[in-house]
Amino acid sequence: MVSGTTVPSDIDIAQAAEMKPITEIAADAGILEDELELYGKYKAKVDYKSILERLKDEPDGKLIDVTAITPTPWGEGKTVTSLGLAQALRKIGKKVILCLREPSLGPVFGIKGGAAGGGYAQAVPMEDLNLHFTGDIHAVGVTNNLLAAMIDTELMEGRNKLNINPLTVSWRRVVDMNDRALRNVVVGLGGLLNGSPRETGFDISVASEVMAILALATDLKDLRERMGRIVFAYDRDGKPLTAEDIGAAGAMTALMKDALKPNLIQTLEHGPVFMHAGPFANIAHGNNSVLATKIALKLADYVVTESGFGADLGAEKFMDITCRYGGFSASAVNITSTIRALKMHGFGSMQDRSELEVENLEMLDKGCANLAKQIENMKLFGIPVVVTVNRFASDTDAEVELVQKRAVEFGAEACNPITVHANGGDGAIEAANAVVEACERPSDFQFLYPDSASIKEKIETIATKVYGADGVDYMPEAEEKIKRFTEAGYDKLPICMAKTHLSLSHDPTLKNRPTGFRVPIRDIRPSIGAGFLYPILGAMSTMPGLPERPAAVDVDIDVETGRITGLF
Repeated sequence: MVSGTTVPSDIDIAQAAEMKPITEIAADAGILEDELELYGKYKAKVDYKSILERLKDEPDGKLIDVTAITPTPWGEGKTVTSLGLAQALRKIGKKVILCLREPSLGPVFGIKGGAAGGGYAQAVPMEDLNLHFTGDIHAVGVTNNLLAAMIDTELMEGRNKLNINPLTVSWRRVVDMNDRALRNVVVGLGGLLNGSPRETGFDISVASEVMAILALATDLKDLRERMGRIVFAYDRDGKPLTAEDIGAAGAMTALMKDALKPNLIQTLEHGPVFMHAGPFANIAHGNNSVLATKIALKLADYVVTESGFGADLGAEKFMDITCRYGGFSASAVNITSTIRALKMHGFGSMQDRSELEVENLEMLDKGCANLAKQIENMKLFGIPVVVTVNRFASDTDAEVELVQKRAVEFGAEACNPITVHANGGDGAIEAANAVVEACERPSDFQFLYPDSASIKEKIETIATKVYGADGVDYMPEAEEKIKRFTEAGYDKLPICMAKTHLSLSHDPTLKNRPTGFRVPIRDIRPSIGAGFLYPILGAMSTMPGLPERPAAVDVDIDVETGRITGLF
């Protein structure tokens, strides 16, 4: 992601940065020394229990959610915007903490690259957080796969005391990498000692229910209870079987004990960043942990958080799932946009980026219909909306002015474009003032649907109100799951739609603000421990694949100095 004027590469900027010891960052944020567990000099985990108990009588700060229009495959700079906005809020004298998700190695080595921001709006240490960080995602993978191994052990011939119906096993293995070859596999080949053959598959680790649980758990007790509620299959009488039933929940919680503690790092301008949990937004709920947000709200006057992908995905799930379980609500929303993405929605070429870098007001104006819909989507929750343009060097003044004009017409506030990639916090001062003002405006936060609505009512509310669909079509497997989940009492849970991030619809080829379409629900999977059901829309896969030229091709290391190159 390069916006504004030409600057050095992201990794060069990050490696040249003079970081402060994390103890100083913590002290500035109001975290006590004995509430830190150091992971080297520049990162730490925090004792959430101590902090929340110590500050339980403090009022919560204002919560700002950064989301976006429907993005291009290259991303539109939501993380850059979030970091730049947090840095700018500090520059105007506000006590602010930024809450972000941990990066998955899938995108890091895929098409998008890392998730540390970019330019002079980055979180550091950049290499650490983009690679193994504090090991949280590895813990998620091992925990997920422990349950998978125990299920297949139970299914071996002569065992199966739980009377598991193998055809109902929904628990899949995970790996933190984009690996399409693992989407569908057969396990148990090689004879009786190697298990019972059956079809299954892999998901990416950040789509695991364990990751969603990590992001939604409020303490260790809640984590243990959620692990126990995981439904992995049904017995032959139709009864749901849980991780508690198979005896895995205790060990799974033990593996996740340290991962539950939020991670503290810093911005390039030495502001505090909680980077914790990393559920994908097009598969899982796409937001950082409830615990990190709750701590930040007690420590700071303003908390900036980022929801994955467009406002129809991560932000809708933030409002309807994260806020529901976290017991908090957003005070304002910042919708990130780029001229290039809006031109793409005006039916510009996705194959030739150069076409998107030439002034074309007609194409841009057509594409602004997508911005209009995403503003409408956020206003469904009763929250003030600020639109920012993440400015690129090729953007013209006339293009920026058109987007600002349309944003105001659509009911949002617009400010001058941000240039945080090139200028750090100084590039978002006006945006910072705009979101502070928006936080003071009257709001009437509300969920999109009540808990009491049926599964179909919830799905259809999201599909018609947020995506703009004419209706929903349910495949036979989805119909059967709805019946089963309703009978089990899971119909009161919120819905987490798994769909493409490249369109408001289920079809990635439908750009802008599509109309006249119906949403097909292929399947519905249980995520009972996390506390939601997730329908699979159209051809959506829970295991991404690498592009023809993966970002991994550019990553290398200087064997003499140990310096990593090529991360972005």
